[in-house]
Amino acid sequence: MKPLIIARLVNTSCRRAWQVALIGLCLGIVSVVYTASNFALTADTAGLISPKLAWRKSEAAFNKAFPQTTDVTVIVIDGATPELADTAAVRLSQALVKAPKSFLSVTRPDTGPFFDREGLLLLPLPEVEQTLARLNQAQGFLGPLAADPSLRGVMTSLSTVVLGVQQGQAKLADIDAPMKALADALERVEQGRPAYFSWQTLMGGGEDGPRLTRQFILVKPHLNFSALEPGAEASQLIRKMAGELALNPAHGVTVRLTGGVPLADEQFGSLLDRAWLMGAAMGVSILVMLWLAVRSLRMMICIMAVTLIGLVITTAVGLFAVHTFNLISVAFIPLFVGLGVDFGIQFCVRCQAERLIYADLQEALVAAGRSVGGSLALAAAAIAVGFFTFIPTNYIGVSELGIIAGLGMVVAFGLSVTLLPALLTLAKPPGAAAEVGIKAFAPLDDLIVSHRKRILIGFAAAAVVSLALTPLLRFDFDPLHMENPHAEAMATLLDMMKDPDETPNTIDILEPSLAQADDVAARLNGLPQVSHALTLSTFVPDQQTQKLALINDAAAILSPTLTPFAPQPPPSDAEVVASLQSVAASLNQVAGAASAPASADARRLADALQTLAKSPPQVRAQATQTVIAPLQALFNRIRLILQAQPVTRASLPNDLVSAWIAPDGRARIQVFPKGDSNSNKVLVAFSKAVLAVAPEATGTPIAIQEAGKTIVGAFVEAFILSFIASIILLWIVLRRIRDVALTMAPVLLTGVLTLATCALTGQALNYANIIAFPLLFGIGVAFSIYFVIAWRKGETHLLQSSLTRAIVFSALTTGTSFGSLWLSSHPGTASMGKVLMIALLWILVTVIMFEPALLGPPPRETETHRL
Repeated sequence: MKPLIIARLVNTSCRRAWQVALIGLCLGIVSVVYTASNFALTADTAGLISPKLAWRKSEAAFNKAFPQTTDVTVIVIDGATPELADTAAVRLSQALVKAPKSFLSVTRPDTGPFFDREGLLLLPLPEVEQTLARLNQAQGFLGPLAADPSLRGVMTSLSTVVLGVQQGQAKLADIDAPMKALADALERVEQGRPAYFSWQTLMGGGEDGPRLTRQFILVKPHLNFSALEPGAEASQLIRKMAGELALNPAHGVTVRLTGGVPLADEQFGSLLDRAWLMGAAMGVSILVMLWLAVRSLRMMICIMAVTLIGLVITTAVGLFAVHTFNLISVAFIPLFVGLGVDFGIQFCVRCQAERLIYADLQEALVAAGRSVGGSLALAAAAIAVGFFTFIPTNYIGVSELGIIAGLGMVVAFGLSVTLLPALLTLAKPPGAAAEVGIKAFAPLDDLIVSHRKRILIGFAAAAVVSLALTPLLRFDFDPLHMENPHAEAMATLLDMMKDPDETPNTIDILEPSLAQADDVAARLNGLPQVSHALTLSTFVPDQQTQKLALINDAAAILSPTLTPFAPQPPPSDAEVVASLQSVAASLNQVAGAASAPASADARRLADALQTLAKSPPQVRAQATQTVIAPLQALFNRIRLILQAQPVTRASLPNDLVSAWIAPDGRARIQVFPKGDSNSNKVLVAFSKAVLAVAPEATGTPIAIQEAGKTIVGAFVEAFILSFIASIILLWIVLRRIRDVALTMAPVLLTGVLTLATCALTGQALNYANIIAFPLLFGIGVAFSIYFVIAWRKGETHLLQSSLTRAIVFSALTTGTSFGSLWLSSHPGTASMGKVLMIALLWILVTVIMFEPALLGPPPRETETHRL
């Protein structure tokens, strides 16, 4: 669009100011209504990549075969004891099942009747032998407890063991662990504090940890996609139910939520967190910089009004074009604000300069349109072309951003030469009292002229050093690293990932049949990068004959013990007190004055028993509940173990089969990595090894690696297309190869300097902050075009001019507004703000120092007729 045409457009807008302003207002209102009716936003990071890629097709195929693995909330229940965790999981899962309108399914993986009864068969034969040996050894201790499941019965069993120590049949150290555990529990009861005791831990050899005290519930909630956080209602209901069941730390239980649904909701929440702070910082910075740029409140209001109207129009146009915004495409908002304000500042600052020549406001506005209109048009076109080149890439997030931002540039330019002049005509801002350039830059102008070669050599050296540093740049496209690590869902997931058997970094494979899946799993288990591979056949135990023989032998010994012929009646409180005092005396006698740890623990337990004997009956009742409730759970667990039956493929429960065999018969393989599953190096080797065996494998490790390749490839592709398109556009307008090179060189230098700075500061590129580079390209090309066109017109001392004033404050406005994103609690958004700030600072440096030095003296034959 030629300056004369733009000048006529500005002139028409000024003469029909009221009509143009009304049309702009109507467009804004219509856009707001359309946006309110059609707004949609998704936080699904998987949707940022094209589904047409081979690895995305494998991912979709697996999700279709096993839909229960997607959109899941994982309820992680940690108990102070294994019994508390298991009881809490049973109670909560039963409550959730009663709310079918909120939850499509509720399951407990690796638990339930099958695992309770046959679980021991799934252990290796040596572990089965050890477990049953411990139970057989405890028969003499369990018998009295089964006959008298009370505090008196516990004292009877303990006195029997103490008698064995007195007779030299055992050592006091042999019962040190149960003495310490019982003393801890009773002391807490006596102090009125929550007390926990685990017979299961004692029977397991005293070992404790998340594998014993952690339970999981998998729920597939109904998602409310009309809400900003689709799973929030279901998550709130889960927390409410847990609260009503008293599943809280005060009762020895912690309930946390993680999984795909809570993680996505938290991502939305963290994006909104501190939104008021970021918005306030952005608003204040824009207002301050606008004031410093134009020094006119009326002009500021006009620029902000045009930017706001342009933003709502672009939002509506973007929704119409892409239907749903994603975590990347929403970045068009700061992009539009930054570049829209840039156009407004350029036009208004030039208008202020023209008012020193033209007393009439309308004449000054037309002159400004004639003077900078061509530059604005070319800048807008170059930026739009740069954005549009992202459309054909496989990175949908940036592709859709390119569509919206490119259209936004058309909107921003159109409003800058129509609505803005109309509003300025109506607002009648006062003219500038003096030159609107930056006089303080006069020495810098002279410095650049006198040291031009040295400055160019310095920047050339900086470019070489920066290129040498770029190999140090890290690419981190793990979507989990864009989550807030302190939020519940992410913190819980990180906690789970410490256990290699709970890591989400597993790979899934689909095979036509279970037999083929077993063959592939056998090959995978032989790989050094693989810890183990599971199929449905994994749940059909091996060596069942030997294991069942051991279990049957144990049952012959233990079943009569656990089912006494003549159980004792419940004791009276006096009988409990007498048993406590008797055992306390025995413990003190056997411990004596010895200083060994076991002796000290025996005396400590004796003191606790004596204190309990002197306490009110309700304290002893609480002690009974603390000790006996988990004892009953232990007896039930042992009884079920001793009822184990042979397991065949046909006897496996349906819910287990459906987790491993798709309705069409295809079988699932789940592969676990060997080594640190949080190490990218480990995951790369793991993914390559598995893909070599099963090319259609899918899962988090593969998705992370392939997504990184796709994103980098998309930006390389877009950069090449953008570079070619920009050169073609600039050539069409500038018609000189040298001028095109002068325009592009500062942009390329800025990109290299930004990458080097990221490498030096350790800032990795990720899904979010990589969009800084299209912005860098757009603003860099715009600013460079402004200088080149002014230089072609024969203008000198550019740094003192109104053009530089407009560029500096435009860059500062954009930089400070984007810098506010750094305040976000969302790591991806915060890194975006950081990289954008780095890029804009380098843009300022290259525009102010490098570009004037590169251009040198203006050409003798100026080309005012072209632009």
